[in-house]
Amino acid sequence: QVQLVESGGGLVQAGGSLRLSCAASGRTFSTYAMGWFRQAPGKERDFVAAIGWSVDTAYANSVKGRFTIFRDNAKNTVYLQMNSLKPEDTAVYYCATGRRRWGPPLSTADEYDYWGQGTQVTVSS
Repeated sequence: QVQLVESGGGLVQAGGSLRLSCAASGRTFSTYAMGWFRQAPGKERDFVAAIGWSVDTAYANSVKGRFTIFRDNAKNTVYLQMNSLKPEDTAVYYCATGRRRWGPPLSTADEYDYWGQGTQVTVSS
């Protein structure tokens, strides 16, 4: 059974940094794309960043230049380094694993089949 467990969320002031982690199990981690999405209260779940099996990456325009996604296949973990945080980055952040092996970094939630429970990120102004 595939399990994804996020950690690293918290409260930070605007301009600060956080690193989120997502530990995966139950799948050959290195052969699947991984993605990060976020959902603010009253809003839809939005794409943040993704990394393919070949470590190609994709980012939402709103986080380009501030966030970095990377993976450590030896640890079955994907990370999201978030710098220069803004109050509008406040949301629950979810990691997800792609449906297909050898997949590219996709930005559509339907392309992901397993999701973590989420971790809260709150950025104060």
